[in-house]
Amino acid sequence: MRHSIARSGAVLLAAAALALPTASAVAEPTAERATDVAGATAKDRGDKPGRPPALPRRIDGGAWPTSHLQGAAVDERDGVVYWSFTQMLVKTDLDGNVLGTVTGLTGHLGDLDLNPKDGRVYGSLEYKAEEAFYVAIFDGDKIDRVGMDAESDGVMTTVYLPEVVEDFTADMDGDGDFDGDTADTADHRYGSSGIDGVAFGPAADRGKKGKGKQVLRIAYGIYAHQQRIDNDNQVLLEYDVAGWRRYERPLVQDAPHRSGPREVRNKFFVFTGNTTYGVQNLEYDEASGHWFLAVYRGTKPSYPNYSLFVVDGHRRPYEQVVRGQAEPEMGDHLSLLPAGQYDPRSSTFGWTFDASYGLVSVGDGYFYGASGGPVVEDGVRKQTGALDLYRWTGTAPTPFEKVG
Repeated sequence: MRHSIARSGAVLLAAAALALPTASAVAEPTAERATDVAGATAKDRGDKPGRPPALPRRIDGGAWPTSHLQGAAVDERDGVVYWSFTQMLVKTDLDGNVLGTVTGLTGHLGDLDLNPKDGRVYGSLEYKAEEAFYVAIFDGDKIDRVGMDAESDGVMTTVYLPEVVEDFTADMDGDGDFDGDTADTADHRYGSSGIDGVAFGPAADRGKKGKGKQVLRIAYGIYAHQQRIDNDNQVLLEYDVAGWRRYERPLVQDAPHRSGPREVRNKFFVFTGNTTYGVQNLEYDEASGHWFLAVYRGTKPSYPNYSLFVVDGHRRPYEQVVRGQAEPEMGDHLSLLPAGQYDPRSSTFGWTFDASYGLVSVGDGYFYGASGGPVVEDGVRKQTGALDLYRWTGTAPTPFEKVG
């Protein structure tokens, strides 16, 4: 859903660059904002982080013959953790004991989040070769054994996302040929490479104060193409999932369905400078009211290439021309929290902390940060995953302190 002044099939690359955001779009850092970083979110909470929650300091997700850990979701009420290992969903208790797995996925299962309204786990799911992108919805109560099948065991449904497909497959250079899953092209609107980060939180509506209704935000992956500038924003779609059951379908991977909402509730742009594959993990922190964007660092030398950004959840969206489009297009933009490290050349704020494998807010300024890596067990190459408990300090450059 785009707000266009005029439409064109061609994309502007660096030669047609728009100016960087002005001071009116991004707040100038005062000395207090630039240096007293820890207070920036503690002030929103009304105090510094409290006592650590009654949760393990570390949770081991095991080692699996899959691609690397993509994200995790913690269900504190039921005492379970859901882990996305790209082609497999793993369910453990808080001690790391395996309770069940969902296998058989041939696409890319990305970031996860727990829907507090229905208790189910939502994740991004990509099938780029089929030009199909979904939200995968897992019924955790039904995941009760190892080796459950994503298609046949009734534990997963999916909702198709036409908006993502339209942007991913856009023929931006107007040559009549979509170039497919590659960064080295002018195709893909906004540099879209699909989706990854997902999180539930309050809607942000222009002209309205206070917290909005609960929505699901889905972040685009973004190609790291250095010669174009239309990929310097993060793109966040906002959906009201209250009526999504009418779209949900079991996924037959040999014949992907196309059942999903035609419109998005909101589409937001966040200027961060280009990152490698966009927002890997998206997380809403209720304590501060902010949205956390964990990314793989970008490669453009004109940007500071931070690995963590925070969207200010207390500032309303503002309408502005979307950066780098062939013909002017208006879009709703969100503001970065004016704290942490500040780069005056690009007017961007951010931190240095690798949460690309997972970031989970557990309340009162505490988060689980994920880590993982390759191991070889009995000659089999596997990927590990673990969650460590951190306390938010806001200190630049690294804003998290490991607990215990």
